[in-house]
Amino acid sequence: MKQNRTLFDDAPLVKKSSGKAISNKKEVTPLDRLKNLEDKITGAIEKVKTLKEEKTTLELRIKELEAKLSGKDHEIEKLQAEKNTIKTQVEGLLNELDTLEAV
Repeated sequence: MKQNRTLFDDAPLVKKSSGKAISNKKEVTPLDRLKNLEDKITGAIEKVKTLKEEKTTLELRIKELEAKLSGKDHEIEKLQAEKNTIKTQVEGLLNELDTLEAV
């Protein structure tokens, strides 16, 4: 005869040579199972809280880094404009030198 198992059966069944199924563990009461389930749910809730806190911290860090990156981009644009201005001035001075040498 096959023994039916339920959702709450934790202990695996082991067949004896006589063919009867016996439990490999001591009997677990429904209250023990409920306590175990409660502990798992509590652990899951704590994990979710921790993950939410980490997410908030990481989102804040992302915003800080994006602001820093934006500042660096602005600084790069400013330096490139300054470089172009200096390049134009140097080219103008070189042209003046060329005209002086030609005279």
